Amino acid sequence: MWEVSTGYCVQNFMGHREWVRCVRVSPDGTLLASGSNDQTVRVWSIASKECKSELRDHDHVVECVAWAPQVAHAAINDALSGDGKKDAKSIGPFLVSGSRDRVINIWDVTAGVCLIKLPGHENWVRDVLFHPGGKYLVSCSDDKTLKVWDIKNQRCSKTLEAHSHFVTTLDFHRTGPWVATGSVDLKVNVWECR
Repeated sequence: MWEVSTGYCVQNFMGHREWVRCVRVSPDGTLLASGSNDQTVRVWSIASKECKSELRDHDHVVECVAWAPQVAHAAINDALSGDGKKDAKSIGPFLVSGSRDRVINIWDVTAGVCLIKLPGHENWVRDVLFHPGGKYLVSCSDDKTLKVWDIKNQRCSKTLEAHSHFVTTLDFHRTGPWVATGSVDLKVNVWECR
């Protein structure tokens, strides 16, 4: 972790056994999540530098992680209730991860368990984000697609052939109804969310 104003490294988080592929800070700024070639997601306390959880359920490299915003917690708990897992209901925090195993996992960070598995991509999952409204996840993959996932019903509700080559990254516009994707085809495409 770097202090931008001075350029100094102020903290190190050690524990992964192979390359770290991604890092994301939690919305409240207290936790850090990292995904690795060691097929794990680690959740770190920023204050203590301790690894609070080592999440293991992927069968390949973890390419991406994203924290669930508070607005997504209801959809995640509704999905668990619909599965008859009322005892698994949680207040969060929740985290999502995507992997080269082609699966997206939604985790209960406090319990350290995978709550929901979303298979469906035909190649490596490269990036995943919660829609700002909280009811959907959006993912992109080396299968050249952008997928929209209905969290409550635990299914893919839309697949777009997004690019002519691997789709490696995505992000939501902060004020408009758009999602942008980037690809190995050297293009950035912007999609309207409806």
